[in-house]
Amino acid sequence: MPKASATLKPVYDRSPTAKFDLQGPMADYLRAVTDQWLLPAPSANPAMLDIFRDRDRQPHRDMVPWAGEFAGKHITACVQVLRLTRDEALHERTAQFVQELVTLQGEDGYLGPWDRDNRLTGKGYNVRGRRGVGATWDAWGHYHIMLGLLLWHEDTGDRAALRCAKKIGDLFCEKFLGQKRRGRRLVDTGSTEMNLAPIHSLCLLYRRTGNAQYLQLARQIQDEFASRGRDGEPLAGDYLEAGLAEVPFFEGPKPRWESLHPIQGMLELHWLDGNEDGRTAFEHLWWSIVETDRHNNGGFTSAEKAQGNPFHQGAIETCCTVAWAAMSIDMLRLTGSSLVADELELSTINSGIGLHSASGRWVTYNTPMDGVRRASAHDIVFQAREGSPELNCCSVNGPRILGMISDWALMEEAGGLVLNWYGLGAISAQVDDTQVTLKQETEYPAEGSVKLTVQPERVCEFSLALRIPYWSERTRVTVNGEKVGGIEAGSYLTLQRRWRRGDVVEIQFDMRPHWWVGERECKGLVSLYRGPVLLTYDRRHNEMDPDDVPALDATDLRLRRATPEKHGAPAMLTMTAQGTDGRRVRLVDFASAGEGGAPYRSWLPIRKAGRARAFRRDNPLRSHR
Repeated sequence: MPKASATLKPVYDRSPTAKFDLQGPMADYLRAVTDQWLLPAPSANPAMLDIFRDRDRQPHRDMVPWAGEFAGKHITACVQVLRLTRDEALHERTAQFVQELVTLQGEDGYLGPWDRDNRLTGKGYNVRGRRGVGATWDAWGHYHIMLGLLLWHEDTGDRAALRCAKKIGDLFCEKFLGQKRRGRRLVDTGSTEMNLAPIHSLCLLYRRTGNAQYLQLARQIQDEFASRGRDGEPLAGDYLEAGLAEVPFFEGPKPRWESLHPIQGMLELHWLDGNEDGRTAFEHLWWSIVETDRHNNGGFTSAEKAQGNPFHQGAIETCCTVAWAAMSIDMLRLTGSSLVADELELSTINSGIGLHSASGRWVTYNTPMDGVRRASAHDIVFQAREGSPELNCCSVNGPRILGMISDWALMEEAGGLVLNWYGLGAISAQVDDTQVTLKQETEYPAEGSVKLTVQPERVCEFSLALRIPYWSERTRVTVNGEKVGGIEAGSYLTLQRRWRRGDVVEIQFDMRPHWWVGERECKGLVSLYRGPVLLTYDRRHNEMDPDDVPALDATDLRLRRATPEKHGAPAMLTMTAQGTDGRRVRLVDFASAGEGGAPYRSWLPIRKAGRARAFRRDNPLRSHR
């Protein structure tokens, strides 16, 4: 069956021809995560697949309601990391994992861990005399498996993976499409933030196959967003109507983080149908999140849901930040706004790296603004089970935020490239029929100087759009030594020219410190940034304890690079500043803070911070909207 052609095209999109040679700290994390987690995870946790094999066996396994998601999240993370690294061992291991997974699918297309009486019903069963798992997230688990398989097929052409995804889609259509009169709706399976997520994968499956039933069911699920129970209370998130009414996400019926995946599906329907309502609602929900719930470290949610308060001290869950990055990539594709890319950089450089251990062996459940860094296996150990001692929702999902760099680092538009990622290394892609390599020599984000060498295979004309972050008020750019004008913070600088091999673009970003003045729980404190990096006090690097950190003076803030400590894992960036009492404070990048288990703080005592370079939470973001 032919593929479906989308009605609308993104402003920018991932370049499918992109090849990456990332170096420096990011390359170190990718290597560590690959070697210490992605490669060993399936063999160290065989129940990741055995739960599907045993679904109709007695006695029943004791599982968490979302147990079916682990395999799909693992595949998705592997594929997206592979796009950056092209690691042969990881490719082979992922192929083996997918090959085994598809053999565990039922004849009817079911690929979950629950027995015949509980498949896609939202109901669990009693285990070992307990009350049981209650509502299951069975459709949610199938969503993640479909997403992983479709990404794998996109990159490898694996027909078995696509057949497996199609059989899941067929099962959903048989069970739920047009079954309202029989009382068989997906929304009635409960846990609707999670179990309505297949709207997203069904749209992607329709795009791949052209099967109209998948699109019909996706439309039906969108209609179910507005469903209400007999008492008139919302059964689902009502994302379309809430977004159109400009209701902030945190005030909607379902403000948990899982709702972001059904919202992604709403946008996919916009791409396919051309209905502007889906676009309008999506954009409003994204802006409401960035203005009211994105934390200083780029993390999203507090205590697993939106609170309308970025200063809230609730846990900032890894899965929530991963979902936020995925939604933001869609927002970047939709709008072509450099501010969205700024948000992706902020989240990735700070929380995205920071939720990983430097060893790559574990991720956090909670990556707080102030506190300590704990492994998810400690904070949410209740998810551990026989045969899967290391599995939890965050352990399988965390690496994805690093892999998603492949979606936004270098994008393409008609007749040109869009560079969002700055960092040591090289990225290449095709422009029309010409291979172009962009080589960067830089210490960014530790320093603001970037030497970008453009290396097309042959002389060719194309546009190269460079992201100018909103915090870089005084950016300087030269091309082959000639100064470029028209540079505006919070936008793209587009260079249209005939490029020759060896052309050099030099960029100097404005690395003067800037800050965010705290309110509510963080009143009287300030978050200090240098470029995109959130500077953080870490006890391991200082002589004073957390409650004794001296105040800094924003009007006389002299940050100086310092040599990293020799003991323990070194920080990626170390700066020193002098407190108002004369004591020296060492500040490190947020991603490195807490690596040794010591307490850290990213909300700092800084005086006179309202007088200069103080960016309010909604400024300049709103002024650039």
